[in-house]
Amino acid sequence: MFYINRTIENLISEAYKYFSVISVTGPRQSGKSTLLKHLFPNMPMYSLKDVHVREFAENDPVAFLKQHPAGMFIDEIQKVPLLLEYIQGIVDNDSEKRYILTGSSNFELQHGLCESLPGRAGIYELLPMTYEETKDTSRNLPLDNLLFGGLYPAICANKNKPRFFYPSYVRTYIERDVRELLKVKDQMQFMRFMKLCASRIGSIFNSSEIASQLGIDSKTVTNWLSVLQASYIITLLPPYYENISKRLVKSPKIYFCDPGIACYLLDIESPRQLERDKMRGAIFENFIVMEVIKHRYNQGLSNGVYFYRDSNQNEVDILLKQEGEITALEIKSSMTYHNSFEKTLSKLSEWIKTPISKKAVIYAGDFENDKGEIAIINYRNLHHILPTLL
Repeated sequence: MFYINRTIENLISEAYKYFSVISVTGPRQSGKSTLLKHLFPNMPMYSLKDVHVREFAENDPVAFLKQHPAGMFIDEIQKVPLLLEYIQGIVDNDSEKRYILTGSSNFELQHGLCESLPGRAGIYELLPMTYEETKDTSRNLPLDNLLFGGLYPAICANKNKPRFFYPSYVRTYIERDVRELLKVKDQMQFMRFMKLCASRIGSIFNSSEIASQLGIDSKTVTNWLSVLQASYIITLLPPYYENISKRLVKSPKIYFCDPGIACYLLDIESPRQLERDKMRGAIFENFIVMEVIKHRYNQGLSNGVYFYRDSNQNEVDILLKQEGEITALEIKSSMTYHNSFEKTLSKLSEWIKTPISKKAVIYAGDFENDKGEIAIINYRNLHHILPTLL
């Protein structure tokens, strides 16, 4: 079977030595089960998507969990959350046992793990593939093809095509996850909501504005948004404030976890259409923002990625805070470099007190220069400037 190695593999393998439970969450089809079967090929696997397996787990959880003395791999654990309580008792009595868990609902699984397995579980998030992971197949792919196709494993491994994958993915998501979590009665209205979110990629999210356009209350919009987050469809990027309490109450920017889904929701039907679409710059920005967020997740880190905007409308696309220092990135989809790209980066140190270790413009052109105060980097080499834990 064709397998693409994932950056997070070493982290999970190391964590397996110290935690009785390893949990990997992420969107459907992001490769969670494939990754874990590759890392732990000898561990017995049970999927709770299987009705018979699920019935066994629900009716006799102790017998289900004790089928194998060394432990087991349980896929879609959120379908039988009661199992987490029994797993707690088992690993408390025998710390050598190992349980590998996956789930596609961040809210349900995180809540269950925090309630039942505090301190006993290594919790990791696996999003669609990074550009660096797919460089062997994507290196020569034109940028518009890359953005349109997205980075789900099925696309990257050439096992499916965007025009088949994304319509099915979104329909399945609405029919399965949304019905379970929200009990949405008007699916057309919810689809309009997702499309409105896609049209605002890279913009400050205003729930009242969207509620007004849909004819619903802002509380419903907030609820729907939380489900899209929990299901790894969208990501909210918070603003950077050195006053943390202020950071928590200010409005975030909205992005999608994969540019391919965004293209589908924006009715972009081909790379050629994307090339001339007014949203192309926003979709490129979405791609880079998610690459930075995935870089953090692959180190076992969450949060730490922000945007900067002040009352004078000065803005920097990404501030990545790691180990007390900032890496500041400005994103441009142009293939031609202009000095104006550096304008806000050059003044950033006047606006924030946090030490800034690196500044870079990430763009689509081939000219690169990492010798000055502000590096100029092609998107293919983004990973070169991102900080990693030693």
